[in-house]
Amino acid sequence: MPQSGGFDLIVLGIGQDAGNPHAGCLKLCCRDPRRRCLPAAMAILDRAENRFWLLDATPRLPEQLRRMNDLAGNREQPPTLVGILLTHAHIGHYTGLMYCGREAMNTKSLPVYVMPRMRAFLQENGPWSQLIQLGNIKLHDLDEKAALSPAPGLSVRSLRVPHRGEYSETVAFVVSGPRRSALYLPDIDAWDEMSPPLAALLGEVDAAWIDATFYDDAELPAGRLGTVPHPPAVATLKLLAPLDDALRARVRLLHFNHTNPLLDPDSHAVETIRAAGLHLAREGERFEL
Repeated sequence: MPQSGGFDLIVLGIGQDAGNPHAGCLKLCCRDPRRRCLPAAMAILDRAENRFWLLDATPRLPEQLRRMNDLAGNREQPPTLVGILLTHAHIGHYTGLMYCGREAMNTKSLPVYVMPRMRAFLQENGPWSQLIQLGNIKLHDLDEKAALSPAPGLSVRSLRVPHRGEYSETVAFVVSGPRRSALYLPDIDAWDEMSPPLAALLGEVDAAWIDATFYDDAELPAGRLGTVPHPPAVATLKLLAPLDDALRARVRLLHFNHTNPLLDPDSHAVETIRAAGLHLAREGERFEL
């Protein structure tokens, strides 16, 4: 593991918003300890300054912060959280902000980077508005036309993606460091609604963590999938099949629903993904930028 300056992306969760075990589920998928996972989130670690930014704030934030301390590789001096970038306003991606409040971390003007509708949602609704009023967090605007540069040698580009927008728009992030770049895209409704296309984005980055909430259309009861649209993993495989091996190898699937057989290491679904040359995201995985 590199110990000098530079930046790492670290995977802190691979599950759908509610993680696994899933609240209210008593089936095998949530009783098998091998399938346990935290909601999807990543961290950008600045090794030189021993600090990090979160991509999304999940309801399992305390556990993920503890893991981040362990994974950063500096047990004597844990890294400092210096900012949070939010993709959208679904529960697995922003509700961890509650731990910034006076009942928990009581942070002081912690930068939270948001798109315009996400800003309005936080400002106009409690308890999030209280975090702003009490100075626990300070909102900063994300701009699709201008990449964020939180540190020298590091940039984060916001990319709007089609996804249910009840409360906010949804973005993906392209994170670029001195050597490599990566895509974090945990939620999207359908690949054919995306611009630029997924294949084009894979050509721009060195690795891509992308939405694989469900494995196929048979995973949920009839009619249910339409209420929570996500591209099934089998559809993603079909879309990427014409690409060369090197491009497919850049893909890491994540944001798995508790019903997704990709959480079962012994499933045929896992074998199918690996045979196609794609990868499954792993909690604790790190990628040098």
